[in-house]
Amino acid sequence: MLRSNPNVQNSYEFVCLEELVPQHHLLRKIHKHIDFSFILEKVKPYYCENNGRPSVDPIMLFKMMFIGYLYGIRSERQLEQEIQLNVAYRWFVGLGLTDRVPDHSTLSLNRKRLQDSDVVQEIFDHIVFKAIELRMVAGRVLITDSTHLKANANKRKFVKQEVEKSVKTYLDDLDEAVQADREAHGKKL
Repeated sequence: MLRSNPNVQNSYEFVCLEELVPQHHLLRKIHKHIDFSFILEKVKPYYCENNGRPSVDPIMLFKMMFIGYLYGIRSERQLEQEIQLNVAYRWFVGLGLTDRVPDHSTLSLNRKRLQDSDVVQEIFDHIVFKAIELRMVAGRVLITDSTHLKANANKRKFVKQEVEKSVKTYLDDLDEAVQADREAHGKKL
């Protein structure tokens, strides 16, 4: 992107989005090691090739959902705003500094279109298995407790509980956020 330098008359310098994303950013690692092009084949049955207007790139839409899942963004409206503001997110989904971020309603409609199939779960599973294969993540369980109470623990009496955060739970959270937003704005449910 070309921008004017206010300190020098008639001088321009280039701003490269690539240079604005820190080298050790998590999204850089994911981008480097995971090829998202498989998504096109997975979602092909849900798109018409010769009818209607051109669609928003399904890889971009999925990467946006992936960012929401990865960073715990619980609303598509908020996700749209975060991608608008965060240069690393923009870079990861393939947007330039001046490109328009797809509207939250586009994200919602796309997600709902794929909701009745297992395709979203299959895509997430593919990425997780690829990350495990590349040793980006391990199959270990991390359990934390940040409760601030006086300790009354007995090493011989405890309950081990595995908490799983599934893609379905994330998608359900997004549905709840859409419902709450519609109610708050007086729209049809």
